[in-house]
Amino acid sequence: MAGSSFDDDDGINDINITPLVDVMLVLLIVFMVTANYITQQTIPLELPKAATGEDSSSKNLAFSLDKDSKLFLDGKAVSFEELPAIIAERKAKNPEVQALVGADVKTPHGAVVKLIDVIRKNGITQFAINVEVEE
Repeated sequence: MAGSSFDDDDGINDINITPLVDVMLVLLIVFMVTANYITQQTIPLELPKAATGEDSSSKNLAFSLDKDSKLFLDGKAVSFEELPAIIAERKAKNPEVQALVGADVKTPHGAVVKLIDVIRKNGITQFAINVEVEE
């Protein structure tokens, strides 16, 4: 064939990336949809904003106070009376345990201070306040 540029001696030098792109787009959509379900299982809090907020991915105990001052530990409702036993159990497993305290904007200041006081009384001296970073 005089007009053909394909020679039988040459191999296929082109790679078709269309199937790869299709698979990656499908995976991206799947991750985006499942991320929605994961984030909807959290306690709805309206966090205060702070310009100096940092990401605290090394949290061990995640405390949350909603606007009605209900206490949650790692997403499960607990009472202030249960905290000493829970903290002692976690400290036995990991002496370097840290606490992340999150409270709704409408939570009374006294409830937050009470929670921090209970945490410190039970031996956790490293804690962070969860805030939403201002843009």
